Amino acid sequence: MIVCGVDEAGRGSMVGPLVVAGIAIERSKIKTLEQLGVRDSKKLTPASRRRLYRQILNLADDYAVFRISPKIIDMHVARHQLNHLEALYMARIIKKLGPHTSYVDSCDVNASRFGKELEKLSNISNIKAYHHADARFLVVSAASIIAKVTRDRAIEKLAKSYSIGSGYPSDSRTISCVRNCFAKTGKMPDFVRKSWAPAQKIANYQVA
Repeated sequence: MIVCGVDEAGRGSMVGPLVVAGIAIERSKIKTLEQLGVRDSKKLTPASRRRLYRQILNLADDYAVFRISPKIIDMHVARHQLNHLEALYMARIIKKLGPHTSYVDSCDVNASRFGKELEKLSNISNIKAYHHADARFLVVSAASIIAKVTRDRAIEKLAKSYSIGSGYPSDSRTISCVRNCFAKTGKMPDFVRKSWAPAQKIANYQVA
């Protein structure tokens, strides 16, 4: 029986892509994920995540990864549809992988509602959405690792040209980088999510 786990990385960041990833795996292999040391990506070191990334892909029967650009994110935030955007891509992953059962980390405060939305979008049933699913189900933990490593690589690529920091608004290096880029060109770089409040604050302050 094939089960699927789906999770995202980078939702709260003000720069770079939002990454949504999913893996499909025979239920009998779940024990192997545990033996490899798979768990919620946030509880692993970068080195451990990179090691597990390759091991998970070798073990999985199938996988899918989508990188959602800041431009697409901004379009949906303007319509107050960030959750729906995430649901669209999670549904695409589930539809592609075609599992018997899917486990998803819910971004909606109402996890049951989110699961029903995914079933409607994918036209596939037996989708189970939970809060903190990445800490509850190993198959979602595995997906979280794939998403996180993919996201980290995107930020590392940006870091070759910009002192971007982590990409999150709580990081002073990120704020300084975005502020300096805007001051030099008079516009936000394409890698910045312009709909994010910190980015708007920088733009409005500089213009004023």
